[in-house]
Amino acid sequence: MRELRIIIWYGLVTLFVVGVLVFPYLASSFILRLAILILYWAYLGQCWNILSGYAGQFSFGHSAYFGLGAYTSTLLLFKWGLNPWIGMFIGGIVAMCGGIFIGFLCFRYRVRGVYFALATLAFAEILRLIAINSAFVRKSMGIQIPLRRVDSWLHFQFETTTIPYYYIILAMVLGSILVVRMIERSKLGYYFKAIHQDEEAAASLGVSLLRYKMVAMGISCFMTALGGTFYAQYFFFIDPDLVFGVEVSIEMLLRPIVGGVGVLWGPLVGALVLTPLSEITRTIIRDPPPFLPFLFPLKGRSGVDLMLYGLIVIFVIIFMQRGIMGLIQNQRRRLEKQTQDEELFA
Repeated sequence: MRELRIIIWYGLVTLFVVGVLVFPYLASSFILRLAILILYWAYLGQCWNILSGYAGQFSFGHSAYFGLGAYTSTLLLFKWGLNPWIGMFIGGIVAMCGGIFIGFLCFRYRVRGVYFALATLAFAEILRLIAINSAFVRKSMGIQIPLRRVDSWLHFQFETTTIPYYYIILAMVLGSILVVRMIERSKLGYYFKAIHQDEEAAASLGVSLLRYKMVAMGISCFMTALGGTFYAQYFFFIDPDLVFGVEVSIEMLLRPIVGGVGVLWGPLVGALVLTPLSEITRTIIRDPPPFLPFLFPLKGRSGVDLMLYGLIVIFVIIFMQRGIMGLIQNQRRRLEKQTQDEELFA
């Protein structure tokens, strides 16, 4: 019986993997774009989750590191023709240095909680204002990615099809899940959780708060910057508001908050829920269907999807403080306890 369950399990996993790999060739262009956005936000949510979910340092300005990655790789390509793959990792290093700088200032002087969140938000806003007023990055006009007019894996640019972008962001998501899983199963992960739960208690047990907060900051910022390069190469355009704006930070943190903060699969679950909801809402508001006449006054108005996000976050905070995955885990524990009680009194 056990062998049969193992065979069935591996068979289902194999079917799932094959389905994920062949999916872009079967999906329509809209569904493929939606899948890319789901994976994209799941990846960024996982990056935020490392610092804020596992290490407990709530960041409200992760767009700073996203924007540093996007601008670094794009400027290196635009001004000096450097390959975007190389620029991606240089951007990651630049963002990591920026994160370590602001992190050191905050952690060294014990800036915590809401004050740390405000410090990260201020850092992102400072970078946005610098970019808007700097001719080196073309100010608020933004930068258009130079088009090669040919699909090229080497140059990270695809104009005739978006299928390669699907595989790239899928690999990035799998890589982020692997990194987080390795952190969870290592001493580093236990240190992060100890800091998250009680910093004073962790310090009394010999955990270096400054060191491990900085490690979490560095990993999270580096990975977030890689997502910034993906954004630039996927949309072919960046400007200060698009990559440094507070909207990016909000979108980034909403996925793990809804899916489950500090949970491996939380960002992916949150992205699976919020991203389709966002796209459907925008489509309906842009052109309300006849059977929803009460939406006609909202036709063409922007920001309605953000209002919906706000309502969802309020609902999650009130009824699902650990997100969807937390609710599932609680239900599973309840069922296991019920089963154990029934076996005990049987």
